[in-house]
Amino acid sequence: MFKSIMEWVDARLPISDLIKSQATEYPTPKNLNYWWNFGSLALFVLIIQLATGIFLVMHYKPDAALAFDSVEHIMRDVNWGWLLRYLHANGATFFFVVVYIHILRGMYYGSYRSPREILWWIGIIIFFLLMGTAFMGYVLPWGQMSYWGAAVITNLMSAVPLVGEDLVVWVWGGFAVGDPTLNRFFSLHYLLPFVVFGAVFVHLWALHAVHSNNPDGIDIDEHKDSLPFHPYFTVKDLYGVGVFLIIYCGFVFFAPNYFAEPDNYIEANPMQTPAHIVPEWYFLPFYAILRSIDFLGSFSKLAGVLAMVGAIAILFVLPWLDRSPARSFRYRPLSRQLFWLFIIDCFILGWVGYNPADATVFGGMPIVFVGRAATLVYFGYFFLLWLITAFDIEKPKPTPTSI
Repeated sequence: MFKSIMEWVDARLPISDLIKSQATEYPTPKNLNYWWNFGSLALFVLIIQLATGIFLVMHYKPDAALAFDSVEHIMRDVNWGWLLRYLHANGATFFFVVVYIHILRGMYYGSYRSPREILWWIGIIIFFLLMGTAFMGYVLPWGQMSYWGAAVITNLMSAVPLVGEDLVVWVWGGFAVGDPTLNRFFSLHYLLPFVVFGAVFVHLWALHAVHSNNPDGIDIDEHKDSLPFHPYFTVKDLYGVGVFLIIYCGFVFFAPNYFAEPDNYIEANPMQTPAHIVPEWYFLPFYAILRSIDFLGSFSKLAGVLAMVGAIAILFVLPWLDRSPARSFRYRPLSRQLFWLFIIDCFILGWVGYNPADATVFGGMPIVFVGRAATLVYFGYFFLLWLITAFDIEKPKPTPTSI
């Protein structure tokens, strides 16, 4: 009976053929390692965020006078509300963990190279959308760090020439961060995840059009170098989900506030500035770049904003900066060394962003000097990658003809 029903459906809407061609029988490079699990993990966490967010919205009040108390109501009075909130709050953290690893894996194995440039661009657009969604979500609890973080970041728009001040007033909905600001951020925070979900669909569409890259970074023969996605890679992805859930649930149940700022458990007070305003950890490297560009006089704020946005936007041109005949860094020793230097530099930028701007290190040296050096290294990575590949300074090892 089920077979007859499916035949009737397939004659009118070929679902089975779509599942076979794009899922179960989809040809996948047989040498994919566990670094390829993070794409499916990102989709898994997105679904968690959407599901928990929909239920949280049922009890949240987007009102400056009620928002903080409504979060406390969710935590204390709503059945399993504490679990929903901790899943959602820690889900944001783990979302960025898997997305950062997913991006860095793409950089290491050359997944941005031809013919996958548009696939890479869509991924960077998704990353921008995630940054905006996470920032707006961080404002919603309406604690001290939420309020002052919104005030500091939105005020950066005043650096835009000619229309900056008007833009800030428009975003605030007035002349200070307040109830209209909270309503705007709530509306966008609820809307953007569905935009992200649509962008992820296009991302997967682009992926299936050009097929997955592989650790060797070579074009494969689908007849001898590939395996069907199911059951080989569905099982591999499910194993990754299991490991991820152990770590994720470990934080949710045993250290739910590990990544939270204590000041955000104090209700927003426009008359009391926190001693140290710090964003969430996943913004820290870009926040450090923003703070480090402060040596251009009256243009320092604009330069800082451009550098902060440029730190992500430069990824759009990465496919043309890298001109090596080999895609994967597995066969490019010099590029591999630069890549690991880049990773270390990102951690240094995160550390700089976490510390106060007037802090000193190494016996009295202002930490802003460390931030400037790390910012120079960050952008220098892309310049050096172009330099060593455009002028054949790096000699890649021979790549295999088949996997």
